[in-house]
Amino acid sequence: MRRLVPWAYALALFGFIYLPVATLVLFSFQNGSLPVPPFNGPSLRWYGDVLGDDRLVEALLNSLMVALGSSAIAVALGFSAAYALARHVLPASALWRALLIAPLTVSYLIVGLGLLIVVQRLGLGLSLWTAGIGHVVINLPIAFAIIYASMGAQQQNAERAARDLGADEARVVLLVTVPMLAPAILAAFFLSVTLSWDEFIIAFLLTRFDVTLPVEIWSMLRSGLSPRLNAIGSLVFLVSVSAVLLLELTVFRKRRR
Repeated sequence: MRRLVPWAYALALFGFIYLPVATLVLFSFQNGSLPVPPFNGPSLRWYGDVLGDDRLVEALLNSLMVALGSSAIAVALGFSAAYALARHVLPASALWRALLIAPLTVSYLIVGLGLLIVVQRLGLGLSLWTAGIGHVVINLPIAFAIIYASMGAQQQNAERAARDLGADEARVVLLVTVPMLAPAILAAFFLSVTLSWDEFIIAFLLTRFDVTLPVEIWSMLRSGLSPRLNAIGSLVFLVSVSAVLLLELTVFRKRRR
């Protein structure tokens, strides 16, 4: 019993976590018009329908563009802030760190509403650009925290050695700091991409005509459930899993070595 109880608990835990996802994927192959038992398939009918819908494909590409662009900017800004606070003595550095991390404690709804007010006051139109700005705001603290936590004495000693050998500050950053922090930078980037890819509230508030995939899925949900939505959800899940696997293969495996 002592051996069975942990296994039973683990099975129940993973079943509770992954059963909804497994159900979603299973009924995306449903041949009927409703994603409910009994299962009638398998069929790729709904995947073909989704990939043949220009509006859905455009929303998917919009999500990828916003996720990749906003994540790159968030990581660049997060690295710059982390390098400045970790390598230079700045007044009130603890306060600056707290201000950079503070958005993590604020609801996305509050952030989105605040950005919506600012955008309207500035007279900017709602678009994918404003959604990208919102995703930079929510991903910057995460990128900063990951990169700042990885800046230890080992990198600092290597940077000092490079300066002693005649390297200027730009070469130290590009040839020493960035390569040594590559695992943390990639981890921050992939995590930001995953969070931006799935984000709905800010994208909903800050877009109008060109929308991301989560906003398009929400608009489809108002007409009821269908295997088409399951197919879209499965594709979103596939992209998220692919990002995690790529992170595992490129970052964590290299770090273990």
